[in-house]
Amino acid sequence: MNSGKRTGCATVFFIVLLVISLLLNFFFWNALQMRKGAGPEMKAPEFPEEYVAGDADRDQKIVLVRLQGLIAREEPGQFSESMVEDIELQLRQAREDRKVKAVLLAINSPGGEVDASDVLYHAIERTRRVKPIVVYMESVAASGGYYAAMGASYLLANDLSLTGSIGVVLQTFNVKDLLDKIGVKALTLKSGKLKDLLNPTREMTPEEQAYVQGLINESYDRFVGIVARERHLDLNELKTHWADGRILSGSMALQAKLVDQLGYFEDAVEKCKELGKVKTSRVVRYVPPFRLAALVRGLFGAETRAKGALLSPGRLPLISGRLYYLAPTLFGSGGFLP
Repeated sequence: MNSGKRTGCATVFFIVLLVISLLLNFFFWNALQMRKGAGPEMKAPEFPEEYVAGDADRDQKIVLVRLQGLIAREEPGQFSESMVEDIELQLRQAREDRKVKAVLLAINSPGGEVDASDVLYHAIERTRRVKPIVVYMESVAASGGYYAAMGASYLLANDLSLTGSIGVVLQTFNVKDLLDKIGVKALTLKSGKLKDLLNPTREMTPEEQAYVQGLINESYDRFVGIVARERHLDLNELKTHWADGRILSGSMALQAKLVDQLGYFEDAVEKCKELGKVKTSRVVRYVPPFRLAALVRGLFGAETRAKGALLSPGRLPLISGRLYYLAPTLFGSGGFLP
């Protein structure tokens, strides 16, 4: 082997060792940080900031927080293990920073799980009590996305934003006829008559259907009740005209008084300054810290969470038997996709 080949092999070997060393160091550093914050008195992390717009020299800040994609605890986050916790952590830091005069929450979400949407609503409403929070609806802020937005001080949408879809959906499957066709029988042993509720191998009984519908109605009543209270609307009129699950454009939502204003991102920034009582400020966003899990997903080609994939049917993993504040019509063939 000539000296050139030996040098080349040695270089490759050195680079591989360097990469392995970096990964190991990152792993141990990440583990150390987790151990430091494992106690019950764990302090909220302080994320670094990145300039977005406005007067870069001003101390007063508007924090841009993005709520994107399916709202679910299982959805991985950039700041934490969950996208729900991501929003909570950013809002907490904004609340505790005296230089932050307002929060601009940009929503691009078709909704998601009932519980996760409610948790976000609570976190946003809690922030509103401390400082103003303006929602800017991008392409979609429907169902659970709209539910979460109810916690804000002010709602601004684009003319062509899709919002509304006030309602609850639960999905399950029935494969009884298929099993009968191929000669497969299911045996279910249970402790009570409702223990195998939504069993896909048999038909639902009228009693079961009424019980499940009652659960859906309870979640729906909470949703529409919050909208009526936060938007100062008559509950019965809201149920009759707008809260039947229909999708609304931004202009239709303004007519229905479900949003406060139509405009663009810069209009939302101006509203933040107005509510925050500042004439000028800089807009910043928090930068997520290094996380080993995120690095591994990137190295091995994990699915990109790009905005363009937001409405892809593959991004709608409805779990059978789980309640959703979701706008499933956005994912149908034809739908609203270009």
